[in-house]
Amino acid sequence: QVQLVESGGGLVQPGGSLRLSCAASGFTLDYYAIGWFRQAPGEEREGVSCISSSDGSTYYADSVKGRFTISRDNAENTVYLQMNSLKPEDTAVYYCATGSPYYSGSYYLSGQGEYDYWGQGTQVTVSS
Repeated sequence: QVQLVESGGGLVQPGGSLRLSCAASGFTLDYYAIGWFRQAPGEEREGVSCISSSDGSTYYADSVKGRFTISRDNAENTVYLQMNSLKPEDTAVYYCATGSPYYSGSYYLSGQGEYDYWGQGTQVTVSS
């Protein structure tokens, strides 16, 4: 069965950290660019971060730059999002998604591409 499964979400206080995981099964991730989107209630979906398949280049939305770090482990078929210095405005459901290896980082994060596989989402809540 082809799927992406996210984990690692939860409730954390402002300033805290979480590490999200996105594990692929039924296919290999190394061909794809892969990244994370998030969507808060009543808000549009936002591209957060992505990592290329070719050279591991990483890209971040301005809102998370310097606080979040994306990485991939092709041997484990998993991508990670380390989130530090979390803020209440980071509260959202986080989704991982695969994209074409030919997308630029900015295009991937724009959300305008075609994303073959999506995870089910994991809730991140930042609150005191």
